[in-house]
Amino acid sequence: MPETPYRLGWFATGRGPGSRRLLTAAHEAITSGELPARIEYVFCNREQGEAEGSDEFIRLVHSYDLPLITLSSRKFRHAWTGARQWRSLFDHEVLQRISSYPVNLIVLAGYMLIFGKDLCRAHSVLNLHPAAPGGPEGTWQEVIWSLIAQKASESGVMTHLATEAVDKGPVVTYCLFPIRGQEFDQGWSQIEGSSIEDIQAQEGETNSLFMAIRKAQVEREVPLLLSTLHAFAEGRLHMEKGRVSFARKRSSNGYDMTKEIEALLRRRR
Repeated sequence: MPETPYRLGWFATGRGPGSRRLLTAAHEAITSGELPARIEYVFCNREQGEAEGSDEFIRLVHSYDLPLITLSSRKFRHAWTGARQWRSLFDHEVLQRISSYPVNLIVLAGYMLIFGKDLCRAHSVLNLHPAAPGGPEGTWQEVIWSLIAQKASESGVMTHLATEAVDKGPVVTYCLFPIRGQEFDQGWSQIEGSSIEDIQAQEGETNSLFMAIRKAQVEREVPLLLSTLHAFAEGRLHMEKGRVSFARKRSSNGYDMTKEIEALLRRRR
């Protein structure tokens, strides 16, 4: 195991409770000694006063006494109205602001901006995505609606390296879970014969199948992220020139942690 704590940069927009849940889980694992790492800074692309959700997230960061860097992407975009390159200018400013905090890895945990090419080239960046490798892209809401539209039987959660191609970077770790069976079958039967448009218009995110899939995602996000960070911190996962090796073996398909994650869930239930 490395003698010094593994250094993390943490990026989040802080829009909803998921961002707070992930940061809290990492902070508690670190302070308890379970995760041999240190969060060197938290970056948020919102500033105090912009939205209730991000205000709660910012207060949480302060309560943990973590260095906080904020730069409002909304204000930045408005300030550069008409400039087509505002995103590259924004990313350049972000790079400047985090440059005094050397880290081993940046974690995207609820960061709602596309990570630009300059940031991806300058740092090793891990993204948490609520789908299986090869599964739907987009936000967790878009993923769930896609799964329902496809009448899928399985989904998952994965971590992957952030690249210029959104949600398409090399898979690092993942876990899979069924979306058929006791917890889901009633939901599937209730929407039989209905279009996605009808379900969204009539029930939206209160649809029972939608909520069941989201519950399954949420249960696995924290265990998968912490297990992945633990593997990096202990040196079992290595990053080299945009590629990842695990236990001295390379894989282009990522590492299946399903058994490990399901075992963790069974112990917690």
